[in-house]
Amino acid sequence: MSRLRSAWPLLAFIAVCIGVGASASWVTAQSVSVWYPTLIKPVWNPPAAVFGPVWTVLYILMGIAGWMAWTSGSAVRRKSMTPFAIQLVLNAVWSFLFFGMRQPGWAAIEIILLWLAIVWTVMAFRKVRAVAATLLLPYLLWVTFAAALNITIWQLN
Repeated sequence: MSRLRSAWPLLAFIAVCIGVGASASWVTAQSVSVWYPTLIKPVWNPPAAVFGPVWTVLYILMGIAGWMAWTSGSAVRRKSMTPFAIQLVLNAVWSFLFFGMRQPGWAAIEIILLWLAIVWTVMAFRKVRAVAATLLLPYLLWVTFAAALNITIWQLN
């Protein structure tokens, strides 16, 4: 029973992160099938089937990283949750801007803010638990790629 009780915080962090992804998928569903296919995209645009699995893994890694930072016992662990929460909000906002409002230009500006918030989170997590910071590096790399894709789509359209 104590193992189950200790697993709840981890599961809660993962659930919150996946919930951000679920809220994004709710707003993107129609645009992905109707609007997004009409856009001019670079040849290096990944197939649509790649995005769901990649984001699922990244949300799980974010949840684990958040939980590791939270349970680190560090005196500054609470402070590390501020950039973590901000990047989660910015993550969701990007989907609303790009897919919901169909505004790639505004989304391009916002994804740069998201990227900066992820860097801030990595730096904050490094102070409380280096492994937690490391778990966010695939997310940072993917958002770097996503920013380049977003900006290119904006320029092409």
